Formats: sequence, structure tokens, C-alpha cells
Amino acid sequence: MPEPRIRPAARALVVTPDHHVLLVRFEFPAGTRWALPGGGLEHGEDHRSALARELREEVGLNDIEIGPHIWTREIRIALLDGLWDGQREHVHLVEVPRMFDPAPTMTWDELAAEYLFEIRWWHRDEIAGSDVTFAPAALADHLGSLLDHGIPREPVDVGV
Repeated sequence: MPEPRIRPAARALVVTPDHHVLLVRFEFPAGTRWALPGGGLEHGEDHRSALARELREEVGLNDIEIGPHIWTREIRIALLDGLWDGQREHVHLVEVPRMFDPAPTMTWDELAAEYLFEIRWWHRDEIAGSDVTFAPAALADHLGSLLDHGIPREPVDVGV
């Protein structure tokens, strides 16, 4: 059996001091997912440079400090482009001083072509009390642990 083709990706936990988190809504054939902004690495990019590009394109964040690699997530499911059998994500903490109005540099048509249809701020309590599907699925638990106990010494595997 051939080795699975796993795409490297970078995502950001964009969080404010009052515990609001910026999430993006993806609409896939398998259903809706509210996820962390970010995406796949392009040729020659490392995780931090890819994340800086993705945050600029998807939410309009420029000149930001990309914090530590806090979480890791791997999914094994064929991506819709057919080129990959899954994705391995490095999630970095990105702390912002306050909520801002997302202003993607990509057009909404370009974002929709990547299955992204909405960007919004969620409070940690709203995430904990919601019945929508998040990626990672246990986002509320991992977010709570990070906010209550601080940055882990080693990246935490947050599961699917």
C-alpha cells in the first residue's frame, strides 16, 4: 500500500485578551466546519511564512507576530483537490490586542473556491456551548486548557 500523501499546513489560533477567537466557516460536501484560519504550505514555505500569507489572504491580518506552535492536528481524508490523502497542521498562537473587522485580501469568490464562506469572532463560552462542528472537534476543551493553564511546553495533539 502506498504511503499516504499528507499535505503540510499551518493554522492560527487568533485570540484576544477577552477570549474571543477568530474562526472561518468551511462548507464541504461532508458538512459545515468552523475552523482556525490558515492553510497548506506552498513550495518553499515554512509553517510561519505560510501562516503569515494565509492570515493576510483569509482575514486581512498583516505584520503580526506569529507565536509558538501550540497544537498539532492530522486528518486522514482525501482532500477535494485529489492531490492529498490528508493534512498535518501546525497550529500557532496569534494574540491580537482586540477584535478587528476581517478584511481578506482574497475576493469572496476566491475564498468560496476554497470552500470558505464566513469569518467571525466567537467567545470561548460561545464555542463551549455550541452544537456546531468545529475543527478540531474538541476545540472548546483545548481552548479552555490553553486559556486556563497557559502555553504547553510541547505542541498538543488535538485530534481530528
